[in-house]
Amino acid sequence: MQHQTCLTQKELARRWTISHRTLERWRWVGEGPVYMKIGGRVVYRLDDILAFEQAQLRQNTTSVAGAGAA
Repeated sequence: MQHQTCLTQKELARRWTISHRTLERWRWVGEGPVYMKIGGRVVYRLDDILAFEQAQLRQNTTSVAGAGAA
C-alpha cells in the first residue's frame, strides 16, 4: 500500500495563500475539497486536493476547461 500524503488545514491554506478560516467556512457550507477528520483533526489527502484543483480549471469566465471538448 502506497503512503498517502496529507496536508493539515493550515498547510493547505498556505499552499493556496488563503486563510485557514476560509477552509473552515467551506467545510461548514459543503464547498472545497473533501477532507478527513481523524481524532478531531482535519486533514486533506493530496490526491483529493489535486482533483479539486483540476476541477477548478477554466478556459474563460463562463465555462469549465475542457467542457464541450470531444
